[in-house]
Amino acid sequence: MSISNWKYNTEQSLVENHGLKHDEFESIVEGLGREPNLTELGIFSAMWNEHCSYKSSKYWLKKLPTSGDRVVQGPGENAGVIDIDDGDVAVFKMESHNHPSFIEPYQGAATGVGGILRDVFTMGARPVANLNALRFGEIDHPKTKHLLSGVVEGIGGYGNCIGIPTVGGEVNFHPSYNGNILVNAMTVGIAKKDKIFYSAAAGIGNPVVYVGSKTGRDGIHGATMASAEFDDDSEDKKPTVQVGDPFTEKLLLEACLELMKEEAIIAIQDMGAAGLTSSSIEMASKGNVGLEIDLTKVPMRAQNMTAYELMLSESQERMLMVIDPTKESLARNIFRKWDLEFEVIGKVTDTKNLVLNMNGKEEACIPINILVEDAPEYQRDYIIREPSKRIKIIQDQFDQKTIIPDLIEMISHPNLCSRKWIWEQYDHMVMADTIVRPGSDAAVVRVHGTNKGIAISTDCSPIYCKHNSFEGGKHAIVETWRNIIASGALPIAVTDCMNFGNPEKPEIMGEFVECIRGMAESCSYLNYPVISGNVSLYNETNGVGIYPTPAIGGVGLIKDLSKTMTIGLKNEGNIICVIGETSGHLNMSQYLSIIKNKEEGSVPEINLETEKKNGMFVLDCIEGHLTLSVHDIGEGGLLIAMSEMCMAGNLGVQIEVKKEFLHAYLFGEDQGRYLIEVSEKNYEKVIALAKDNSVHIEKLGFVGGTDLKINHLNKVSIAQLVEKNSEFFEKYTGE
Repeated sequence: MSISNWKYNTEQSLVENHGLKHDEFESIVEGLGREPNLTELGIFSAMWNEHCSYKSSKYWLKKLPTSGDRVVQGPGENAGVIDIDDGDVAVFKMESHNHPSFIEPYQGAATGVGGILRDVFTMGARPVANLNALRFGEIDHPKTKHLLSGVVEGIGGYGNCIGIPTVGGEVNFHPSYNGNILVNAMTVGIAKKDKIFYSAAAGIGNPVVYVGSKTGRDGIHGATMASAEFDDDSEDKKPTVQVGDPFTEKLLLEACLELMKEEAIIAIQDMGAAGLTSSSIEMASKGNVGLEIDLTKVPMRAQNMTAYELMLSESQERMLMVIDPTKESLARNIFRKWDLEFEVIGKVTDTKNLVLNMNGKEEACIPINILVEDAPEYQRDYIIREPSKRIKIIQDQFDQKTIIPDLIEMISHPNLCSRKWIWEQYDHMVMADTIVRPGSDAAVVRVHGTNKGIAISTDCSPIYCKHNSFEGGKHAIVETWRNIIASGALPIAVTDCMNFGNPEKPEIMGEFVECIRGMAESCSYLNYPVISGNVSLYNETNGVGIYPTPAIGGVGLIKDLSKTMTIGLKNEGNIICVIGETSGHLNMSQYLSIIKNKEEGSVPEINLETEKKNGMFVLDCIEGHLTLSVHDIGEGGLLIAMSEMCMAGNLGVQIEVKKEFLHAYLFGEDQGRYLIEVSEKNYEKVIALAKDNSVHIEKLGFVGGTDLKINHLNKVSIAQLVEKNSEFFEKYTGE
């Protein structure tokens, strides 16, 4: 920042170290009518950083559709809420914990899981499923193995201990994540529609209560760190990474849900990023009230903590509540029963100020509106790059004899191989309601005590987003939509986690803008709104940023679990059909990347009309019990999807393809396609239904045997496919 004519008593370096720009500090001084003291400076730093204020993204996030017939609560609360019939709702959100996980992978990933769990049960929902979306650098990068092992262990360690199943997710590797890995965590919970809890403080004089664990010095400046680029000294930031305790979180979960049944809670807010600062200010702002807090009463596990430290600590497993004063004793007894802290630390006021006292001294007095309404909002300059151009792929350069060797190489690759090594470390069956386990298109979890379920999927293609951000944004939404359709569910809504580089660079901001535009177009057309989410910017190290990665978590409803679909082939003699047209789009494909070591060409375009038509047709087939297995065709193309169905069902197929350019047909990544397995007796019904709905359908072949055969010329045993598909992580990790 280096302002030569600095005119303030506050040291310029102190302002810089708090991540505030010169003009932002000027706004603070103007709003307060004075310079802030150290505690106030820390509070502004926390609330005005990118991670908490969304100052670079707010303008564009408003372009996303956020409402719908089933939307009960959209963005703005701890999590989004959708109606899933019978008085039930699904509550869900995805959040990032990227920077902490890169610095300290186990605790970073673990506390990421803990944080998103609190966001969900703060709303009154019991969490029923965890998912994750992970991105790592090159497999031979010196840090990748350490980061991968630590993150997976952290996710499993926290989720397994608290007793919430981790039912799905995605893992990919790419050089752009060498300096910044991505750890995005998603949680889904179930609640009653009339028992949702919100965060707006209310009732002048009502007690403000601190519950959960004691406050320590861990995580101070965590939110600020998450809003900054890395450099070679990033290891020095380890003190900003929080330390989690899943056993305490389990107690906190049960205590909160028990108290919620007593109708004692007026408002509740998780202490996440920026800790007591963000929770108190968000509650006051949403309620249009003030708060007065005595920091002396905050439970502490470290001696001589200052007001600054108490307000900025990101110690885990803590909540802030406003409760009914007539039920204070009841609430206290519940939390003491669960061996948790319960302290009245303040009250709701009509001043619309945040007032902090400690040891009889006023440590801060800040109007809430300055912190929230006057927070910076930037419409940053952006440059929209031309999308990558289509390259001509010459058929003569492809020998049909290489199809099987190419297939084996592809399914052995870390981006297409089995993730079994990862998900076997997660308890995905605890609570006994997991219907479809990891490894299918979408996880399916029963709504406890009913015959309905929710389907959940995470997805994104960063390569698409890098080379054509608009189409990439469309892809990210549609990919989860297809996965949910293929499971037999009606897609309802999504949560997002927008992972990008430095927004102050116009080309990076352009990627963000275009991804948002693409996402909005898909969401609007498919009636698939965004109801919650998170933005993670400044994912850069030494000026090198990640590929744009708008990770999407989608949720759908299966009204009758008997109609749930999986990808595994079921019976010999059944017919395999391809839904959707195949032109053989090899540009920007996994085939080019893995086999030809090329990342070039045009991104396959999404035709939303065709996507919706094909998806609804597949769902109609499932609803009519006309299909036995379904799999969407995604990265790697038709042959990869077919191989996955064979491996999941331990059955072979005989494929008959009368196409001249066989590689393009088998490995091309044309969009809007599915593979379906149908019985001979239902085949004509499916064909007739496709004709009635103007859906393109092709008969691909038959189920049977122990090999995957192509035109009687090329074949590979399913046993060999399974072996090759499973070996990467076992060899890589030495397990």
